[in-house]
Amino acid sequence: MSSFFAHPTAVIDEGCIIGEGTKIWHFSHVMPGCTIGRNCNIGQNVVISPEVILGNNVKVQNNVSIYTGVVCEDDVFLGPSMVFTNVTNPRSAVNRRGQYARTVVKRGASIGANATIVCGHDIGEFAFIGAGAVVTKHVPAYALVVGNPARQTGWMSEFGHKLNFNSEGLAVCPETGERYRLANGEVSKVS
Repeated sequence: MSSFFAHPTAVIDEGCIIGEGTKIWHFSHVMPGCTIGRNCNIGQNVVISPEVILGNNVKVQNNVSIYTGVVCEDDVFLGPSMVFTNVTNPRSAVNRRGQYARTVVKRGASIGANATIVCGHDIGEFAFIGAGAVVTKHVPAYALVVGNPARQTGWMSEFGHKLNFNSEGLAVCPETGERYRLANGEVSKVS
């Protein structure tokens, strides 16, 4: 018996590794060589291309395309209809297979609905990509980016709240009370 759930309309090609407790919903296609961790939720009409790696507890909302070259670490959220690219200069008549650029989405990052991540640009831990943003460069850990092209407008806590830093470079998450430090353009959690 399988340790994951797949809706009868989902297509799962041979050669995939799918973790325990993962759910794959209507009309989704998981292609050969994918690795999907434990307790993931793959929404309907999702395409996961060959050799994609998803960590544990990754949430993929409806109508998302995850192309070869993408790695999502644990606890990543991919909003409805967001998309990754994997070639910077695609042409229908030019075969660029084998030239796919790698994109890593670090642990705990969230990508909003209809956002586009241009390949080769990593998303830092707990970064927050706003709905409709077009990411064209690396995004630092805890950064909040919005717009087209995406621009940083602030910092986010691990629980998804905007951080307001005081004159000493300290901020507190309003939900958890956890403290964060901003120093030299980087945010870290204070233990």
